[in-house]
Amino acid sequence: MPPSACTAAGPAGRRQASRYRRPGRPLAGILGAVLIASAGLCGAPAPAAAQTPARDLFGKATTPAPLAARAIGSYAKGCLAGAVPLAVDGPTWQVMRLSRNRNWGHPDLIRLLERLSADARADGWNGLLVGDLAQPRGGPMTSGHSSHQIGLDADIWLTPMPDRRLSRTEREEMPAISMLKPGSRHVDPAVFTPAHAGVIRRAAKYPETARIFVHPGIKKALCETAGSDRAWLHKVRPWWGHHYHFHIRIACPAGSVGCSDQDPPPAGDGCGSELDWWLSDEPWVPRPGAPPPAPARPLTMADLPGECRVVLEAGAMPAAAGAVPLPRPRP
Repeated sequence: MPPSACTAAGPAGRRQASRYRRPGRPLAGILGAVLIASAGLCGAPAPAAAQTPARDLFGKATTPAPLAARAIGSYAKGCLAGAVPLAVDGPTWQVMRLSRNRNWGHPDLIRLLERLSADARADGWNGLLVGDLAQPRGGPMTSGHSSHQIGLDADIWLTPMPDRRLSRTEREEMPAISMLKPGSRHVDPAVFTPAHAGVIRRAAKYPETARIFVHPGIKKALCETAGSDRAWLHKVRPWWGHHYHFHIRIACPAGSVGCSDQDPPPAGDGCGSELDWWLSDEPWVPRPGAPPPAPARPLTMADLPGECRVVLEAGAMPAAAGAVPLPRPRP
């Protein structure tokens, strides 16, 4: 997908936001006793060196941790136990950018995406093209996102699924389509249609959905066309990027001890002064003479919840015990 930070609540997002002027549970529990496999077996990375960036360690994991499903930590500082994959091909979805191996999530997220794809089809959207979810064990990524670490975030392309199965090559190379007028912060009405608004509205209305991130121009279009049905709009949050896709974030699932929810979005539909600020020059044009933001220090294992070391080092489940294989496309 084209570059898009999906960094809400993450370090990169805060650094970017701090460059501009803005208007005005504790973790608990330890994973149960687990069998720790020998380092390097079956997709479990070797024990982490203290200063090795956590993104390099989690990025090497190719299989999920064979533990009970649990989102651990916060959206931009955590990991994922017991991840399951969204199938590469479904009746009403296709996964894109397969080489990234980022179609893993908490089971609650996978169920929501499957339901959204079916509901969207019934609403007239042909099906979902699904971008990044999480890595097999969650954690920081080597590229593209500060969040997406605990299996509760997913990117959905603002391009409907075609009427045929895309090849692996097409899924790697097919460009996503911007909803904006060239050189503008507003949507192109010839591109962003009521069907696009409908799939975002459908996703926002699920009770499990905590937030939807979109470009401010898309939020503006939603505000202008929502009519009297506006209760869902407060979940739709403007953010940098996100004009090729929208980003679903669900709340911490029941049973995920140590999962840290964000505060709820502000009351109201979010279509007033906050949105006006997002559409002004202030968030986009640096102040004269302002220094560029300093590069962030990469997260290490010491920055993550202690349980994430267990997740990282847990051996892969034997196939006979029901391990989830790395997904492959259907013939």
